[in-house]
Amino acid sequence: MATSSTGFSGQGLRRLREVLAGHVESQRIPGLVALVSRGGHSHVEALGTMRHDGGAPMRRDTIFRMASTSKPVTMAAAMVLLDECRLRLDDPVDPWLPELADRRVLKRPDGPLDDTVPALRPITVRDLLTSTFGLGVDFESMTSPIRAATFERLDYSVASGPAPEPDEWMRRLGELPLQYQPGVRWQYDLSNEVAGVLVSRVTGQPLETFLRERILDPLGMNDTAFHVPADKIDRLPPLYGPDPQTGEFAVWDQAAGGRSSTPPAFQGAGGGLVSTADDYHSYFRMLLNHGMHGSERILSRTAVELMTTNRLSPGQQAARDTMFSGVAHLSCGQGTSGGWGFGMAVRTARSDYAPIGQYGWFGGTGTTAYADPANQLTGILLTQVGLSTPDSPRAMNDFWTTLYQAID
Repeated sequence: MATSSTGFSGQGLRRLREVLAGHVESQRIPGLVALVSRGGHSHVEALGTMRHDGGAPMRRDTIFRMASTSKPVTMAAAMVLLDECRLRLDDPVDPWLPELADRRVLKRPDGPLDDTVPALRPITVRDLLTSTFGLGVDFESMTSPIRAATFERLDYSVASGPAPEPDEWMRRLGELPLQYQPGVRWQYDLSNEVAGVLVSRVTGQPLETFLRERILDPLGMNDTAFHVPADKIDRLPPLYGPDPQTGEFAVWDQAAGGRSSTPPAFQGAGGGLVSTADDYHSYFRMLLNHGMHGSERILSRTAVELMTTNRLSPGQQAARDTMFSGVAHLSCGQGTSGGWGFGMAVRTARSDYAPIGQYGWFGGTGTTAYADPANQLTGILLTQVGLSTPDSPRAMNDFWTTLYQAID
């Protein structure tokens, strides 16, 4: 058990285990893997089982579908291109993404799709990286015509099936007007997917190939990919989405034969990665080390600072605050942490146990990963239970609440 030399108290880590074990013993979360790290020392808990009806135990090297917790990792590929001057933040994306040239914009965000005006300016790289290019999930307009059209053409969630290959996906996107003028409003998710296509077209490689060469392999993230190969599939649990009314477990995605078992046509930068706690620990330690992994530089110090500090204007910030405050009661506060950098949230106010400056994100499959530079702390919690009920968000909340009390 930990001593003060690890940066955590032994009593605090015992309490952390007890709290996490309580969520497993409740039978609402079959199993989980948690990794906490501070000052070069890490502590791992693997609790419960892979399946809700028992079977193999959770292990430290269990592979999870990261969902939106993919965003902080995939956006590093774009940061490499910025470091190398192959992309510039305020350049239009038209040369690489001609489908987004000459945009039309809705006169009203909730108006008919054919009632538009010309965009005031092109979409830029910065717009994509800050999630402000004009389209995306907006919790204030979920019943609008543009939301329905976007979902119909571009969604590839568990319910709607896999996405087409990137060129066809971009063609469909290009048929839609923007909901807001470029750079005006923060909207969730869609921009990260477009940024992944941008990286692929700039490099002339599939997103995963470039990400592996420049980020994953140098960091030793050998289990991080856009699918789980056959020789590792036994390490992937089913993904569950409990019934919101009864809590009964329903399988959203099996392991063998499921969506994560084969290479996807569309490598989704917004939510397509599978990974392990140790792989994500390696990535977030690199960020805490200002872009260094041992003696090797992965990203420039300034690229890391850009990613991990708030990039939103006051107006964009206000829209983000309003959107997430409306769903905080459903997600136990996940996502209400303030600002947004490139591909991740950045805390700009003290709203719970975590301090200002903490950065990272969470995923709809029951995953969370954040780093805290003030305390040189990394925390990762991975479950196989989606956010159809508040059970995994509650576990996330309790994980962070207890972890901060364990700091020595």
